[in-house]
Amino acid sequence: MRFSKIAGVALGAALLVAGLVAADRVLRHDDALKSSARPVPPKPVAPAAKGETTADEKATVDAADSQGLLYGRVTGGDGTVYEGRLRWGGEQEAFWGDYFNGLKRENPWSPQVPPDQLPKERHSMKVFGVSIITHVRPINLQRLFMTRFGDIVRVEAQGRDVKVTLKSGTTFDLDRFGASDFDDGVRVWDRTRGAVDLDSLQIRSIELLPTPRLDTAPARLHGTVRTPEGEFTGFIQWDREECIGSDMLDGRTDDGDRSLRFDTIRSIARQGPDASLVTLLDGSEVTLSGTNDVGRGNRGVYVDDPRYGRVLVAWDAFKRLDFSPGGSGPAYDRFPPGRPLKGTVVTRDGRHLAGRLVFDLDESETTETLDAPWNGVDYTIPFDLIAAIEPAGADRGADPTRVTLVSGEILKLNRHGDLGGGNAGCLIFADGSEHPEYVTWPDVAQIEFDHPLVVNPPPR
Repeated sequence: MRFSKIAGVALGAALLVAGLVAADRVLRHDDALKSSARPVPPKPVAPAAKGETTADEKATVDAADSQGLLYGRVTGGDGTVYEGRLRWGGEQEAFWGDYFNGLKRENPWSPQVPPDQLPKERHSMKVFGVSIITHVRPINLQRLFMTRFGDIVRVEAQGRDVKVTLKSGTTFDLDRFGASDFDDGVRVWDRTRGAVDLDSLQIRSIELLPTPRLDTAPARLHGTVRTPEGEFTGFIQWDREECIGSDMLDGRTDDGDRSLRFDTIRSIARQGPDASLVTLLDGSEVTLSGTNDVGRGNRGVYVDDPRYGRVLVAWDAFKRLDFSPGGSGPAYDRFPPGRPLKGTVVTRDGRHLAGRLVFDLDESETTETLDAPWNGVDYTIPFDLIAAIEPAGADRGADPTRVTLVSGEILKLNRHGDLGGGNAGCLIFADGSEHPEYVTWPDVAQIEFDHPLVVNPPPR
């Protein structure tokens, strides 16, 4: 009797806290939307000293190589139009191959599956380590949105939603307050106004456009990352953020704090969990420690390796980065519109189901990605690069999933992410059919994707 009373009090307190948090979230969202209706002056970027340029405007040797830089037309809430080079969040994504992230408002594919056929998951509420409530419900079908900026035509603010239109014509409604990149705002290097920072509440729409020749073009980071699993070469985002030469690597030395521009660095080598050996272009070396840039707080290194799309190398898997020239990257028109996924699903009972595919009740176009890890490296692979997926059976324990690329290379990937137990299965629309077949993920033996006879090469 005494335990039940304690459990009841604990449960009531938990529900009360949850309710207060939810109420606070709603109020903050409403306040933000009300504020967005009032025009707010944009924030100009502080100008450099006379005779200098701002750090992000340092030109490359060949300023004509600007095709890989983000460029667009931004319409403010008051109707003012800004046009020029873009950088998200002021100091974050800057190139067409970088990814725009968000949270999808709803899952349009879930109504195609009878609720009793969806995979289930168990949830328990514990008090003092004892389960007092256990229930089973369908797995969560809400999905993240992630696509390269080069795949996007337009981003629009619509009340509580952010509407993203792709080159294929497909549109997605994202939760404006669901950790969307839209919330980070954008910096515009407007041709007449100079550099201006716009908060998301000041933005009505962003139209992405091919990048013209620019007067200045910052140098993009490019190099080879070495890991125990091999090497990855391509454009770099250090700590998931720093991507141009004027960005800074921060750390501490025996003589105090030190910040180094990335375009002065030849290589970075991991020295234990909390330090890095940095070799500069002049051959001198410095050991940095004490910050998330150069130690275990580092969130990982993105590499846009054209073999795989993009990989994220975790700090524990990182050994060394050697920088090399790479230009500004692929232009906006090097990202073709996505095509519907098509192929054949082979089930474990021997059926062959061919037609248009929806993978994980989510991905339905070739520009969307398969996301899964392997030994400290997270792969983000556009389906345009994938020829086949062969999941390990339930009786194979922790055996990896085999992913065959169009190039013929076979990757082994852990059964996590898109390949884990949270995968919601596949829909297969046979030619001419409006009603799909549904196959749960444990029932999938193999997926073979159809590709044109001439496959578009990945952007470089």
